[in-house]
Amino acid sequence: MEHATHNYDEVKPLVERLVKLQTRYVNSLIAEGERQLEAGETREAGYKLLIAQRGMPKNRRLEKLYQRQGIKKLVFDIENEYLRDKRMNEVDEELYYAIEEKRNTIDLTDKGREELSPNDPAEFVLPDIVEETSRIEGDASIAPEDKARIKNEFQIEYAKKNEKLHNIHQLLKAFSLFEKEKDYVVSEGKVLIVDEFTGRIMYGRRYSDGLHQALEAKENVKIEGETQTLATITLQNYFRLYDKLAGMTGTAETEAAEFWDIYKLDVMVIPTNKPIRRQDLEDVIYRTKREKYNAVIDEIERLNDIGRPVLVGTISVEESETLARMLKRRGLSHNVLNAKYHQKEAEIVETAGRQQAVTIATNMAGRGTDIKLGDGVRGPEGEVFDGKGNPYGLQILGTSRHEARRIDRQLRGRAGRQGDPGSSRFFLSLEDDLMRLFGSDRLIRVMDRLGAEEGEVITHSMVTRAIEKAQKRVETQNFGIRKHLLEYDDVMNKQREVIYGRRKKALLGEMTRDDIREMARDFILAQVELFAPEKGGIEDWDLESLDNVLLRTLMIDISSHEDELGTLRREEVIDYLTDQAMKLYDYKIEKVDERLKTHLRDFETWIMLRVIDENWKDHLHQMDMLKEGIGLRAYGQKDPLIEYKRESYEMFLDLIDTVNQKILEMLWRVEIQEEPPVRRGAPPRTTLVHKDATNMGLQAGQQNQEETAIQKAATSHRQGDKPQPIRVEKTVGRNDPCPCGSGKKYKKCHGAVKEV
Repeated sequence: MEHATHNYDEVKPLVERLVKLQTRYVNSLIAEGERQLEAGETREAGYKLLIAQRGMPKNRRLEKLYQRQGIKKLVFDIENEYLRDKRMNEVDEELYYAIEEKRNTIDLTDKGREELSPNDPAEFVLPDIVEETSRIEGDASIAPEDKARIKNEFQIEYAKKNEKLHNIHQLLKAFSLFEKEKDYVVSEGKVLIVDEFTGRIMYGRRYSDGLHQALEAKENVKIEGETQTLATITLQNYFRLYDKLAGMTGTAETEAAEFWDIYKLDVMVIPTNKPIRRQDLEDVIYRTKREKYNAVIDEIERLNDIGRPVLVGTISVEESETLARMLKRRGLSHNVLNAKYHQKEAEIVETAGRQQAVTIATNMAGRGTDIKLGDGVRGPEGEVFDGKGNPYGLQILGTSRHEARRIDRQLRGRAGRQGDPGSSRFFLSLEDDLMRLFGSDRLIRVMDRLGAEEGEVITHSMVTRAIEKAQKRVETQNFGIRKHLLEYDDVMNKQREVIYGRRKKALLGEMTRDDIREMARDFILAQVELFAPEKGGIEDWDLESLDNVLLRTLMIDISSHEDELGTLRREEVIDYLTDQAMKLYDYKIEKVDERLKTHLRDFETWIMLRVIDENWKDHLHQMDMLKEGIGLRAYGQKDPLIEYKRESYEMFLDLIDTVNQKILEMLWRVEIQEEPPVRRGAPPRTTLVHKDATNMGLQAGQQNQEETAIQKAATSHRQGDKPQPIRVEKTVGRNDPCPCGSGKKYKKCHGAVKEV
């Protein structure tokens, strides 16, 4: 039975209360700002509205206020001033939490922490773990035997506090940045992600880092277990695995620079089969979404009266259903195609080109579908307009510009295919996300200068060009994000190639004796580097610690070889110890009955796959954590990418050491034995027997090293005892945190101490 490990139910009431307080505070700021505007206190009003924008950027009252001439530019100028002077923290500290909508982040402020825990605001402040550990170590009043316990208690408390704070942040994002029917839908008690580009439900996909659980808590559905990454690769690196790359799409031209930069692929434009007869009309812009929707419905009604089919493209499920309700009130027949009604997609698309057909769709209908024109819609061959000046063919109505121009092109491309007539037009408003987030200062000035009364449309080529420039800015920003992600993934890609190469060898049974020898040599080299300084002779080595780890892992007792080791150089010592380890392994294999050697090979494969998979999974999690916080290095005048490469390389070396140690430990300490049949006539059973490493040392003066090791393993069980099946318990790796709670790696703490 699964047990929930999250605490979203515990912190959700706190977050809901905080969201209500912030909403109330923002509304009061907007009301005060309106009063100050009327009183002529422009600067003070702009500051209040900036705080409101940082607290609730999607507040409807604020969006409406921005429609007044000069208000948005006022706030825009004040925001730029605070950003330029790096004083945005002064604005944010007025709020309970600050929202950075462009970066999709939320920061809890001191005011918010005090509200969450009035009696102990420090409950939601993470202490400096290094500083606290140093303080405990340096406190002479604490007994040495108590320091480890206190540090362990502190680390446990730190982990709990960190998880609670993380869950609060994710819930705040769920309530403030993610919209139902736009970013996700709730169906059959599950939160399902909607792809922003295709409008389709992404079955089986979940947001990472606890965000999906936060959305489930918000919507009061069952909170599923958090997913963990088992394998990861960017699409760019996945495609680059192929020797040859080529493709065909109707919207690659706008991304030509990215294709060359990432894949070194040129984009070649092929002329259309027949001349394009589609008329792409200029955008029409309104001040508010309400005015825009009314204009769209009026246009649909006009086109319906003259018999033209209409395809309305929306960016969200919510928008498509809003328009559907408005059409229903007008009594206009229509079909809706979105993530909720995707089962009827083929049927809806088939009839979308008939006379008077009205289809409202998300981007699902904007990709790769041919809409066949019905009788009376196509018009005479070569004709674009009828006698009254109305175009023939399918009319595309876009209700918003997308962040990427190629998505708009895909929607336009549903009309005028293969020489068919058609037309397209986008209806926009200043409240659209693209205009609100990425509209430039110049665009705001142009809109203010042109002006518009309630319901009045603005059509101007300058505004259309400004919108396209905003789209280019967003595309450039998104490309920068993808390129940045690829630079980080290139580091992971090299690690991935090494790990997957080893895994593939094990999986295909291609792991040879030479590979195992190389693994043993790498492990011994790592131990010698740790316990044997390069300068100086063997008398300067920490032989006791080296003996302990080699005895526990490879059953080599250095004490019986000190005379030989004393005459060798450092490199020769490594080769000598590797030879001794392989003699033991070879002897173990040779003494196995021929009938059981197949099982031994299968066991080797199982051990390697299991150890690699478990440790690679943990490594991916650690790399995610590293990537999440590495950007803060920029505050210390360090390049985050260089720091990421350096630290990830060190982490990968630790991973290889840990994998090698655990594989070798299992291969050397486990033997295959055949048990007698449990009942008469039954075949014997093959059992894996675990040998106690502490009893496997080799003593000087005994006749044969490898035989002695096996004899010592046998004497660890009483005479006549049945061999016990292996119980593979989780062992402490050299690079794992020491169980004593010191905060050090095991190899540098109790792992470096000779076990008695």
